[in-house]
Amino acid sequence: MIELRRNNVRVRVIGEWESLPQAPRAALADLQAQTADNTGLLLNLAVNYSSHAELQRAVRAIAQDAALGNLIPDAIDESVIRRYLYTADLPELDLLIRAGGERRLSNFLLYQAAYAELVMCDVFWPAFSKDDLARALVEFAQRERRFGGT
Repeated sequence: MIELRRNNVRVRVIGEWESLPQAPRAALADLQAQTADNTGLLLNLAVNYSSHAELQRAVRAIAQDAALGNLIPDAIDESVIRRYLYTADLPELDLLIRAGGERRLSNFLLYQAAYAELVMCDVFWPAFSKDDLARALVEFAQRERRFGGT
């Protein structure tokens, strides 16, 4: 916590972390509260996160708002859907780095990753270094972003 405050890092937790047992739930709530006023880097922790569960929660909330008359069904577009996601206030995802040799997204940010560039590397996360990050960024910089176009 001290390191996060010293470096002006704000922590936000996404996912269904509030369904965790009391001790970890309280620790995560405290971590967010203790860093809430920091204005530097934003660290998002995905805890008990599932993209399928996120989309299900978002669709339910959209349906509820439509049923209450707060949302016109014909007005539901991508921007409306994004507002109901955990990542609503974040910029579009440009790069997703998957460490550990896996070649799949594993139910992680599926909607948000639609136009992201994916870099897969064989290095496991704990050993992921500044050099590995630099290689991923160089690979990303060499790509032509088409955002779904061919």
